[in-house]
Amino acid sequence: MDTSRLERALDLALAENRLVGAEALLSVHGRVAYRRAAGWADREAGLPMRPGGLFRLASLSKLYTSAAAIRLAVQGVWRLDAAVSDYLPYFVPHLADGSQPVITLCHLLTHTAGLGYGFLEPAGGGAYRAAGVSDGLDHVALSLEDNLRRLAAQPLWQAPGQGWIYSLATDVLGGALEAATGRPLPEVIRREVCAPLGLTDTAFHAVDPARLGAAYADTDNGPQRMGESHRLLLPEGSGIVYAPGRALDPQAFPSGGAGMVGTAADFLALLEALRGGREDWLPRAWVAEMMRDQIAGLEMEGWPGWGHSLGGAILRDPAAAGLPASPGSWRWLGAYGHSWLVDPARGLSFVVCTHTALEGSIGAFSMEWLQAVYAALDGSAA
Repeated sequence: MDTSRLERALDLALAENRLVGAEALLSVHGRVAYRRAAGWADREAGLPMRPGGLFRLASLSKLYTSAAAIRLAVQGVWRLDAAVSDYLPYFVPHLADGSQPVITLCHLLTHTAGLGYGFLEPAGGGAYRAAGVSDGLDHVALSLEDNLRRLAAQPLWQAPGQGWIYSLATDVLGGALEAATGRPLPEVIRREVCAPLGLTDTAFHAVDPARLGAAYADTDNGPQRMGESHRLLLPEGSGIVYAPGRALDPQAFPSGGAGMVGTAADFLALLEALRGGREDWLPRAWVAEMMRDQIAGLEMEGWPGWGHSLGGAILRDPAAAGLPASPGSWRWLGAYGHSWLVDPARGLSFVVCTHTALEGSIGAFSMEWLQAVYAALDGSAA
């Protein structure tokens, strides 16, 4: 495979000052075919990127939490069709008419619970922001239960199962994992995912602060270093509130949807354990169930051609999505500037972690990199 295409995609984004630093890993049929760390871990301090740097994972955290939930189902600890209130009796949010519909664990895993995110509320603010509900990226003096109780007191955006809305559902799942096991969420993730797979660099805080890079955000003049608190405005919505220092605080509440810190290599190992099969960890039948389209008949707003599994987006229609990936591919993104994809039909897994939000996740680079991967695989001109 000619990896020069991958080099050019990464070099271009760095040269054009769209990314500050990144680490990219690509595995093909179980072999690491490409690994590179490039750019700056801390631009102002002159610290270059090095392999094994730590990243604020943001929504890459969701796959860890979802995998732990599936592990509990395999062990018979719970059923995925069980009501969330079986584990969190206080979590019974109401609809606008005052009714309190049943929300299941499966609704949480597929983002069809009727919940939302504060950053998706109107620019003027909404109920989540008014109630002080955390999206899991800010740094607030709340416990996980405090945050979930605040969330439970807000109206549902729609009835469970009615449609797909990106949401705090994975944070609720984290609370349910704690209740079902009697252990703190970091311990659950360690026991069910990280320890069995040998992922020693991933936790809910930086295990080695010296390896944690700075965080940057897109501006019209290139990436700007985030301060203690940074609001990244979106074309629609109230904007994402970041607190990079959260990653250094072991006491910050464990957000199962956004709060983990880890390496790109650990994340690739998780992807490969799912793609390649680790029967001793998750039986293949359960992986197949986890990573199939679970929302047939529903559309994902902003994701044409995609459905959703119990662990991320599932490609239904490559043409509609504008991607060269195979039907059935898995994908998700992270708000600090990350993206990953698994194409089981091609034996392909990759993750790219960057220090630049949102160019590294939903900016042009994310698509440029994906196109370069498939051009390299197919030997075509990039």
